[in-house]
Amino acid sequence: MITVPLLDLGPQNRALEAQFEAAFRDVLRSNQFIMGPRLEAFEKDCAAFLGVKHALGVSSGTDALLLALMALDVGEGDEVLLPSFTFFATAGSVARLGAVPVWVDVNPHHFNLDLADAARKVSPRTRAIMPVHLFGQSCDLGALQAFASAHGIRVVEDAAQSMGARWQGRSTMSVGDFGATSFFPSKNLGGMGDSGLVTTSDDALAERARILRVHGMQPKYYHREVGANFRMDPLQAALLHLKLPHLPSYNCARAGNANFYHAALKGAPGVAENRPGAPADAKVLLPVDFSGQGIWNQFTLRVPGGRRDALKAFLTARKIGCEIYYPIPLHRQQCFADAGYRGADSVPVSEQLSAEVLSVPIYPELAAEQRQWVADSLADFAAGKAE
Repeated sequence: MITVPLLDLGPQNRALEAQFEAAFRDVLRSNQFIMGPRLEAFEKDCAAFLGVKHALGVSSGTDALLLALMALDVGEGDEVLLPSFTFFATAGSVARLGAVPVWVDVNPHHFNLDLADAARKVSPRTRAIMPVHLFGQSCDLGALQAFASAHGIRVVEDAAQSMGARWQGRSTMSVGDFGATSFFPSKNLGGMGDSGLVTTSDDALAERARILRVHGMQPKYYHREVGANFRMDPLQAALLHLKLPHLPSYNCARAGNANFYHAALKGAPGVAENRPGAPADAKVLLPVDFSGQGIWNQFTLRVPGGRRDALKAFLTARKIGCEIYYPIPLHRQQCFADAGYRGADSVPVSEQLSAEVLSVPIYPELAAEQRQWVADSLADFAAGKAE
């Protein structure tokens, strides 16, 4: 039986091990352990990669969101539209500032925020919208811009899973007032710990974010306002900088694995693509890249009919790693449910997806026999074969 982990960071990092060691020695001998030229060089190349004017390295993806909201003066009582079906940090960063998450439903086919539902939930207190480009697929950036303009609200793109994804040639993190991403080790561009990035093409917002990143300090020891310590370490920047040129090839390999799954499972009994009009009796629904330019941070299946946990157990028995992203929509998390935020009674797709989704291995270094074993196992489950 072949073992297939959900993610294996070893091969990718070992391929650059000598360069990482040299970078570490360079930082060590420089004695420059806070900010400095290595961070600035990484930021410059990230900005060029994404097509934005400014990129700021920060301490985590969560802090990237928090810093963006702070720079936009989102605070007490302000409402922020965001999806309920996503990772906790999206809503957590809003609530930490005393602002109010407003739960918006998502599309059942591409899992991203439903702008029609967002429009129904705009109020006079709405200050911003935080779309999440989930699982590596961009939202419709043109529609997002039009929505924000029509309602006069700010946009913070949560691209924690989608750095490098595009919509009609435009990169995520390039159209909002701010973009934010994470370099958590499991991301397509993964670091050696926590770190993140904030982007903007607005000079004034960039300057404010830079000041807030260092406790609201400018010049040294003079504080006009209260910021925080949101800095990225130069060592983390140096290591990530080495990986940045490889990101397109990492993303391409992930796309190749996704294409393999689709080809291998085409016509398999009980398997269909997660598109409108999919057969009602399908046992496994494969994710579809509706943008055509996604980066496949996850390959997230839908398993209808209350059979998701059975598939998880089936794959686990076959030594195939899998995970549920996310088993509880945010509006039902205790810390938010107790607060009674708006929208909790009108996000049925988020409820449905939390009971159906399951992610399987998609990382770039999957071996041919590993991905074949995953495809064969999905086909067996959909066909009703049991161990």
